Amino acid sequence: MTPPAFAIGGERVQPGERRTIDLPVSVLSNHTPMSLAIHAIHGSRPGPVLFLSGAVHGDEILGVEIIRRVVNHTALGSLAGTLLAVPIVNAFGFLSHSRYMPDRRDLNRSFPGSDRGSLASLLADLFLREVVLRANYGIDLHTAGLHRSNLPQIRIAPDEPELLALAEAFRPPVVLISRLREGTLRHSAREHGVKMLLYEGGEALRFDETAIRTAVSGVLRVMRALGMIAPTESRHPSAAPVISHASTWLRAPEGGILRAGRAIGERVSKGEKIAEISDPLGLNSAPLVSDETGIVIGRTNLPIVHRGEALFHIARIKDTDRLDRFGSDLAAPLYDEDEII
Repeated sequence: MTPPAFAIGGERVQPGERRTIDLPVSVLSNHTPMSLAIHAIHGSRPGPVLFLSGAVHGDEILGVEIIRRVVNHTALGSLAGTLLAVPIVNAFGFLSHSRYMPDRRDLNRSFPGSDRGSLASLLADLFLREVVLRANYGIDLHTAGLHRSNLPQIRIAPDEPELLALAEAFRPPVVLISRLREGTLRHSAREHGVKMLLYEGGEALRFDETAIRTAVSGVLRVMRALGMIAPTESRHPSAAPVISHASTWLRAPEGGILRAGRAIGERVSKGEKIAEISDPLGLNSAPLVSDETGIVIGRTNLPIVHRGEALFHIARIKDTDRLDRFGSDLAAPLYDEDEII
């Protein structure tokens, strides 16, 4: 059965058609128009609607490349359902290499937004109405902030069995089950019944090939799980992800020069010294000791630190047997070479 045309932004995308639809947002002070560009791929067969979003934080550019590779993948040639791809949500921050909107607001703390509010609120409202509320599922693509790196990971809301199944289908190294924060896209999506995964990987303003490939493969696996693209048999099956229900940041006990002993993806044990902070000559030093057993899923890349600064993000892991195998799992590809463009 052929599905009806897909309506978005006052236009209609026919079955089997791809269209880029520009929704006006505002104009810059020099009167240059700014828009929200939505690339709609409407399949010739019925199925769910999935949105992909990147650069909600303007300097988190990894999602732009991930979405480019997904929408150009050959598997989408026989798409069932509809894919709404928005590689750059916050075009203002993207152009200025900034996390924020021009009004200094964080777009991912401005949902559900309002058509009468600040610029961030206006954009949040537009994106929610025109993209999120037209979808059944979503994957929002993020990175760590400036001078930080994240291990590829999926974050989901608690008490969501279907989301957990999709997160496991994505096959990241770690799935972090974390509470929702009011004002975020995830919170608003859940309020409206849209099932959403949040991907984290890599660093702001940088392309990280492993994080990109992991996400491309993961998105395609989720689309297969949803019946949007044909199933395939992988030649490089990846290990099941480790599930974490809590995480903590280790902070600098003193200011100084950081000498880190752990990279992202490495395991740590409770009570283990994983770094040292000293003065420039090394005459005085303070150890940094992990207060959890788990996996490093994020860390600072700057060796110059101040007291109280967040240095290592540790995902707490209760399954110590699975944790013992985690290092060898990472030695295998996190992604499937057959799925990469």
